[in-house]
Amino acid sequence: MSFNNLPQTIPNWISGEECPAISGKKIDKLSPDTGRKLCDVARSGSQDVQNAIQAARNAQAAWAGLTPVNRGEVLHDIAQNMRRYQQEIAAIVALETGMSFSAALGEVGGAIAQGEFTAGEGRRLFGRTITSAVPNKYAMTVRQPLGVAGLIIAANTPIANVAWKVFPALLCGNSAVLKAAEDTPATAWYFAKIAHETGLPPGVLNVIQGYGREAGSPIVADPGVDVISFTGSTAVGRQIASIAGQRLAKVSLELGGKNPLIVCDDADLENAAKWVLLSAFSNAGQRCASGSRIIIFDAVYDKFRAMLTERTRGLKAGPGDEDDLGPVINKKQLSNMLQAVEQARQEGAVILTGGRRLTDDAHADGFYMAPTIIENVDPNAAISTTELFGPITCLYRVNDFAEALRLANDSPYGLTACIHTRNIHRATEFTQKVQAGVAVVNAGTYGSEPHMPFGGVKQSGNGTREPGTEALDVYSNLKNIIFNIDPKQL
Repeated sequence: MSFNNLPQTIPNWISGEECPAISGKKIDKLSPDTGRKLCDVARSGSQDVQNAIQAARNAQAAWAGLTPVNRGEVLHDIAQNMRRYQQEIAAIVALETGMSFSAALGEVGGAIAQGEFTAGEGRRLFGRTITSAVPNKYAMTVRQPLGVAGLIIAANTPIANVAWKVFPALLCGNSAVLKAAEDTPATAWYFAKIAHETGLPPGVLNVIQGYGREAGSPIVADPGVDVISFTGSTAVGRQIASIAGQRLAKVSLELGGKNPLIVCDDADLENAAKWVLLSAFSNAGQRCASGSRIIIFDAVYDKFRAMLTERTRGLKAGPGDEDDLGPVINKKQLSNMLQAVEQARQEGAVILTGGRRLTDDAHADGFYMAPTIIENVDPNAAISTTELFGPITCLYRVNDFAEALRLANDSPYGLTACIHTRNIHRATEFTQKVQAGVAVVNAGTYGSEPHMPFGGVKQSGNGTREPGTEALDVYSNLKNIIFNIDPKQL
């Protein structure tokens, strides 16, 4: 597959077949790099969703009837087929998001690794034996599927987001309805194409395209969906939890972050600067784990600020492998970022670099935000407490470790956090006391791997963890099985 042979309209996948929205309505998908239209996208509604859920319910029992090992083998074959088509997948990801091909290829590699890891869990879908206090009584637990999984994903890392949810959901014996992000429809479509060509039974994975309110909300509300896994904003996560809670559906929420990165007075400043720039600006800052609050000891603040500002001004924006960051995903996101920066400026913040849309000839038609560093920001200001999902980071000056830790924890979010220090005592205390689901020493605020649990505390999630083996807890139920024997029958 190349850049030039996407379908004119990206369709749904229902019961193993490609199909348009019943209404015939479509959405324009624009290139973040050029602003030009790439293709149309099926604008699905509630009836499309109902058809997908029914297809998933029809297929689920037979899929669950396979052994976990057999299901793992099918998923392993899909992952290997992804490896075969990784260049094509990466081309689609790069086209839809504006990220460089090399970055997209790295993301595809991570998605393949997720598939391979999860497939192996088919041979380790462990229960346990349990001793009883009662004579002649034996007990054990087994994992069983929930039924139909509703999977709703974000656009920032599209193939990784697909893999994080689809592979564990299917391994546990569920069928799935995947709501693709409207900004990255082709990635989900092509994944389903590969899965079906590999031999995944029809109806086990269904993909719905369209807007969240029109195609995502019906998945959340439908009683035929047994578990919902959502990656996205905290505001939408709250709505999902409320709606799904009315029918006591199981819900996994991986939500926003406003992630702190502390630079101590004993840090390796060169290494710290490298990781701050990567955490804040790689993937145009479009990570829930983006480093958006840089907390710097006073003793090194001026020097480190100068290093960051100089290096940020040297970053190159564009879609090429030689560029450091690409565009943000759409015009609305860009407008929201510009408004947030302007509000911060009016409240007294200082824009050290960036803070504007790139309007030169190479970038004017795309959705490019200049990489932005801001200081003199109130920790309680909107820009300090609201996830922007773009290449914007704020600097904060603190006197010592205790103040740094307090500021790091003074946030409605608690997804990831990082500290740069040579002091093992500081590092240990930080990892134990920071309020986050992921704590990192001397690297970036991101970097979890397929076998590692990921998720947050406070408004960053509802306590579930994906991927890793912990994802199996999201997509399966534990059944306690008890045997009582009669010794007289022995």
